[in-house]
Amino acid sequence: MFESAELGHSIDDAAYRREVPALREALLQAQVELVRRAKFQVVILIAGMDGAGRGELVNVLNEWMDPRHIETWGMGDPSAGDDERPPTWRFWSVLPAKGKIGLFLGSWYTWPLLDRVWGRIKRGDLAERMQANARFEKMLVDEGVLVLKFWMHLSRRQQKARLESLSRNPRTRWRVTARDWDHHKRYEKLHKAAELTLTLTGTAEAPWMIVSGVDRNYRNLTIGRYILDAMRKRLSRKGPGRDVAPALPPPLPTIDNLHILKSLDLTRRTRKSAFKPALEKYQGRLSLLTRHAKFRDLSVVIVFEGNDAAGKGGAIRRVTAALDARFYQVIPVAAPSDEERARPYLWRFWRHIPDRGRIAMFDRSWYGRVLVERVERLCPPHDWMRAYGEINDFEAQLAAHGVVVVKFWLSIGKSEQLRRFREREATAFKRFKITDEDWRNRKKWNQYESAVCDMVERTSTGDAPWTLVESNDKNYARIKVLKTLCRRLEARF
Repeated sequence: MFESAELGHSIDDAAYRREVPALREALLQAQVELVRRAKFQVVILIAGMDGAGRGELVNVLNEWMDPRHIETWGMGDPSAGDDERPPTWRFWSVLPAKGKIGLFLGSWYTWPLLDRVWGRIKRGDLAERMQANARFEKMLVDEGVLVLKFWMHLSRRQQKARLESLSRNPRTRWRVTARDWDHHKRYEKLHKAAELTLTLTGTAEAPWMIVSGVDRNYRNLTIGRYILDAMRKRLSRKGPGRDVAPALPPPLPTIDNLHILKSLDLTRRTRKSAFKPALEKYQGRLSLLTRHAKFRDLSVVIVFEGNDAAGKGGAIRRVTAALDARFYQVIPVAAPSDEERARPYLWRFWRHIPDRGRIAMFDRSWYGRVLVERVERLCPPHDWMRAYGEINDFEAQLAAHGVVVVKFWLSIGKSEQLRRFREREATAFKRFKITDEDWRNRKKWNQYESAVCDMVERTSTGDAPWTLVESNDKNYARIKVLKTLCRRLEARF
């Protein structure tokens, strides 16, 4: 795989000086057009062997283009705060907006590779992590991101010669560290791990470009030209700036009108006399669980979805009443802001993932893509169809990192919803809760019902199962939510 990069490609200084001015001008023009149109963002990963000039290349690209529109990230060792959340969180948190270029020196590939080189994980673990990286990048590409990946390669002999040359020169000696020499001693392990990585993650959507790192002139021109060609090709497209989505088969239709929501017994009630004792019991139990010493080692993500007027807000208030306000956050999810629309869909949710010992409650969530965006046709079918897999992957990452994911669908009947709508219109302090959008959604009751059934079927997993809450009686729903939270936490303890 790396044979071509070890051939010793080179460009003499005179040819390099002739080529660079025109390349810089063209790159700047492409960047100006990227900023002006703001239809997509560019993510550039710079990876490779120690001594191949990765840092030099990053500096060159910032010199050749306008650094005001380049976000450069040297992703070093994860900090204590980074370890509080799943590994990809810190990369999600710095993804560039549309119109920007994100330049990553150190990426989601770096730490799995080094873990394998230092023997902290097995070959199968490395393969699993790299397959997860490939899914992550496919999601970015499907969201319109232009992902460019460069592996700057040196043979073992070339690497040794480069490190020795840098070490002899007093002006460059500081660039060679003990860690570089340690990695050189493990060259064969890194070579094998890199070969597996590039094989598993060199996809049609985001292929790896392997470039010799021996000659800086050749390296800079080759990578600069590739970036220019990729940006020009994408800028030449009309429309949203991404590939045309493939045709997808529709969801399996229901031919007997029998589905999971219709199986719920919405007549379930909690007597008024029994409600207050039960509320005190389960709020007290939840309070004790969240103050338990073991709670500091995990975090909790709670999702509240449901029909309009199903009582999500009331359920959330009963949960928060049992918690220390310093350790939870309620995130109300509405239409995305301009900042959120400028980035991949899940970015707006990744940014709110709590660190250990904290709870995040989402009043509506990432499931909007397969509910309101699907029914209201706010995104094409390809986007909401692929979202099921992306959401499952997202929640699996949370669960793997010790996050307890609890998801509630609060369900009410159509006639009960109408009663609550009319009550809200007639009550001054509740009138703000009812909007024209609620009435419009009601007209599409059957379409939303089908979307909910598909959502539950496709995203109720062992890591993050759905709890369906019969909510015609608010008291019953509130107790069921509290009881479920207690049981999920007790199961983890």
